[in-house]
Amino acid sequence: MLIQPTEKNDDNDDIVQWVRNGIAVRVFGEAADASNSVAAEIASLIRQRADDGEQCILGLATGSTPVRVYRELIRLHREENLSMKNVVTFNLDEYFPMKPNAAQSYVRFMNEQLFDHVDISPDNIHIPDGTVTPDRVTEYCQQYEDAIDTAGGIDLQLLGIGRTGHVGFNEPGSEQASTTRLVRLCEITRTDAAKDFGGLEKTPQLAITMGVGTILRSRRIRLLAFGEHKSAIVERSVQGAISDSVPATYLHDHGNVEFVLDSAAASKLNPSTADVSH
Repeated sequence: MLIQPTEKNDDNDDIVQWVRNGIAVRVFGEAADASNSVAAEIASLIRQRADDGEQCILGLATGSTPVRVYRELIRLHREENLSMKNVVTFNLDEYFPMKPNAAQSYVRFMNEQLFDHVDISPDNIHIPDGTVTPDRVTEYCQQYEDAIDTAGGIDLQLLGIGRTGHVGFNEPGSEQASTTRLVRLCEITRTDAAKDFGGLEKTPQLAITMGVGTILRSRRIRLLAFGEHKSAIVERSVQGAISDSVPATYLHDHGNVEFVLDSAAASKLNPSTADVSH
């Protein structure tokens, strides 16, 4: 069922809002409007924390989906005096092994798409290290968990979703209580990434990722999905039962999750089955 926007927000963007399985769903006519809405929420949280003299702890994602959010944050920094000096970030994942200056590195991605263009302190940026020696990976992953806890936990976690229903690189079979760890990527995920590596045979088989349990400890979670190719997994994630075969369904139990979608990604959802419509 194609969901058509029926309501207006304060900026006159067409949206639909409803709730299913504890997940709030917000559907925008265009991906750009959805991205700008999430960026505005992040900016408001950063400013609120700054006014209170506190740090703002953000969990960040990579890939094409959050790029528009990062571009809007850069615009807000340049044109509307948004400072990120009080921001501490933790990225979800990184391929393993991976050098930080490699073309496919998430370190390079985040620098190019956000960090190089705002006033965040380099000391406040945390991205899983793809150069850790194999014998130290377990220890390193625990240190990443400890760093999140020491920072006070993640205020807002930004997520995308893969065709397998993975969040971060938590592939099907991941446990709800899982923490930061080394994982093996499934064939679908590697196939989707292969164009960036020049072929499947060159695509990493492993990655370091925050766990599902790590993500669920975040105080807010905002999952973005755009395009018709995401509609099937969005439908399974929102309307299906909780199952380790679709790790995104674990988000049902969180309490402060929004799926922020464009109309194409929402095209298979059925709002008539919603718990709340508003």
